[in-house]
Amino acid sequence: MMILFHSPGSCSLGIRIILEEIGRPYETRVIDLKTGAHRQPDYLAQNPKGKVPALIRPDGSLLTEFPAIALWLARSAPEAALLPEGLEPEVRALEFIDYIVASLHMRGATLAMLPQKFTDNPAAQEDIRAHGRAVLQAGYEALADRVQGGGYMLGAYSIADAAAFYLLGWHERAGLTLPPALADYVARMAARPAVQRALA
Repeated sequence: MMILFHSPGSCSLGIRIILEEIGRPYETRVIDLKTGAHRQPDYLAQNPKGKVPALIRPDGSLLTEFPAIALWLARSAPEAALLPEGLEPEVRALEFIDYIVASLHMRGATLAMLPQKFTDNPAAQEDIRAHGRAVLQAGYEALADRVQGGGYMLGAYSIADAAAFYLLGWHERAGLTLPPALADYVARMAARPAVQRALA
C-alpha cells in the first residue's frame, strides 16, 4: 500500500489525481500546511523536507517532489497510459510539468497568493503580488493555446494534466480569471471520475 502525504488545496492534489487514475491502492495522510503540521517533528521524521507531496512507496521508500512522483507513478502503471511513449515525448512531458511547478507555481502563484512570505512591507507585498499575477497571466495564455478545441495539455491525457489542474484551481485565490479555453478545460478535467474522487 502506498501512502500519500497530502494537504487539501495544495499541489499534492495533482498526485492524488494520478493515484486515482492508475487505480492502485493508497492511503492518504493529511498534513495541514495552514497549521504548520509539515514542520512538526513526527512528520519531519518521515519527510525531512517538510513539504507535500510525499509518497511512501510499497517498498517503504519515500519519494518527494511533484515531477519525480508523477513520473514514477506513470512508469509504474504503464497500462494507465499517463506518460507519452518515447524519449522525446517523455522529455517534453517533464519539461511541461517543470514549467507548471517551478515557474507558474513557485514564481507565479506563490508570489500572487502569499506575498507576506517574502516581506512584511505592505507596498512591497503589492509589488510582489502584481509580479506573480503577471507571471500567471502569461502562463494562462500559453496554456490556453494548448487546449483550444477541447484537447489536453500534451494532446492525449497525461500526468501533465494533473499538474495543470491543481495550478488552475488557484486562479481565484490569485485574483485572476481563466481564459475561456482554460475554463472549459478545467470543467472537462473536473468531470473525470478520477478527478472527482481525488477532490472528494
